[in-house]
Amino acid sequence: MKNVLWFSAGVSSFIAGYLLGEAVDEIIYIDIADQHEDSLRFLHDCETFLDKEITMIKSPYGSVENVVKQFKYINGVAGARCTQVLKKRVREEWEYKNPDIKSYIWGYDLDEKKRADRLVEYLDTKEHRFPLIENSLTKQDCHGILANLGIKRPAMYEMGYQNNNCVGCVKGGMGYWNRIRTDFPEVFKSRAKLERLIGASCINGVYLDELEPKRGIFEEDIPRSCGMFCYLAMKD
Repeated sequence: MKNVLWFSAGVSSFIAGYLLGEAVDEIIYIDIADQHEDSLRFLHDCETFLDKEITMIKSPYGSVENVVKQFKYINGVAGARCTQVLKKRVREEWEYKNPDIKSYIWGYDLDEKKRADRLVEYLDTKEHRFPLIENSLTKQDCHGILANLGIKRPAMYEMGYQNNNCVGCVKGGMGYWNRIRTDFPEVFKSRAKLERLIGASCINGVYLDELEPKRGIFEEDIPRSCGMFCYLAMKD
């Protein structure tokens, strides 16, 4: 029976694997074409540090645009269709082929305990571990630990984004999309064109090509702090 870490190419999921060490039997990464190319550099750095190969799996749809064009749906009360198809469905298909699972390991931090509780409710047929919550670690602590380990963060964090999600995440708000407009203008134009093609928008009630450039708030970079619990979690 295996303990499986779901690696998102984000800092928190790596720290979850770092904390559990040899207790992690397999690490799985769901690859999406829209991830920043530096995500793979980070993935390989994590493989080297943990001395474990990370298995990459992927949906045949490949990208957010392919999903949106196929299902004519972007984001709404039913959630983001790309998340369901490119992540959830891929995980479920992998799970069906790999029934020998003891537990899933997730990178939810101390401030995401409610999300973790909802996940346990939803996937109640599996055991779950949340090493960051178990060690009282925040997202800031995780970034502090990563800095102390000497591993470079994924480029999206270095550019000031809160998460290493897809470039042009359909769940982003006005401030996020205005920052994408500046940093990744071709992605912004492509998503705006996609919205018009299917007649639906990422932001409720506002099409990207109508979004005023100064609207919204963009949350800046995650501070890399290392408090008491952070240092307690560090290995010798």
